[in-house]
Amino acid sequence: MSYTKIEWSDKTWNPVTGCAKISSGCVNCYAQKMAYRLQAMGSQKYSNGFNLTLHPDTLQEPLKWTKSSTIFICSMSDLFHEDVPFKFIDEIMETINKTKQHRYQILTKRPDRMFKYFNTRVAPFNVWLGVTVEDIEATPRIDILRELRSSIRFISCEPLIGDLGTLDLTNIDWVIVGGETGTRARFTRPEWVLSLLEQTKDQNIPFFFKQWGMWGSDGIKRSKKANGKTIDGQIYQMTPEIRI
Repeated sequence: MSYTKIEWSDKTWNPVTGCAKISSGCVNCYAQKMAYRLQAMGSQKYSNGFNLTLHPDTLQEPLKWTKSSTIFICSMSDLFHEDVPFKFIDEIMETINKTKQHRYQILTKRPDRMFKYFNTRVAPFNVWLGVTVEDIEATPRIDILRELRSSIRFISCEPLIGDLGTLDLTNIDWVIVGGETGTRARFTRPEWVLSLLEQTKDQNIPFFFKQWGMWGSDGIKRSKKANGKTIDGQIYQMTPEIRI
């Protein structure tokens, strides 16, 4: 079982591993660091390190998971990387359609390719589609996402490394926010987080604050555990209404 420490998922499923950096949010990629660590440990799955690799042998994994779960697809990659063939994504969707008891989360920094894929296909009802929005340069991804048909559309502002300004959250069902982790983590300013919290409240959208990361809200660098996940003493970890 691929249980995960990601608070907004139950499990991860990685039929694709490896990726390529395309925006500022990728600079300190946790997946890259983890892939090289697993490669050094002798993991066969990560023998290619962080080079993009398809794993057809894992396509049937979710069929073994009978308990209803929320599953994050490709936590160690981007499913809509330009080198992932649509035919392979079709096979992933086949597995999703066979496991209607689960909810699948797909998060991408490549919404143009996700749009191209689903423009000629219908997203399974148990798929949630999301985009990463780490700074203001990434906000156009939201406009592409809102045009897609999905039971849940969500944005992940993690790592939040800039002020996103005022967002149009029309047709967005969930907002996730978090600070950056790792020794080279960048500071997430409290006012950026508070702005997103207020915008989601105003638009009645569930808000999930994962953590402050390596920098506390007081601007002091310490462990992410020590910095915690409270905003003015309160935890905000709301999730969308589950429809299956």
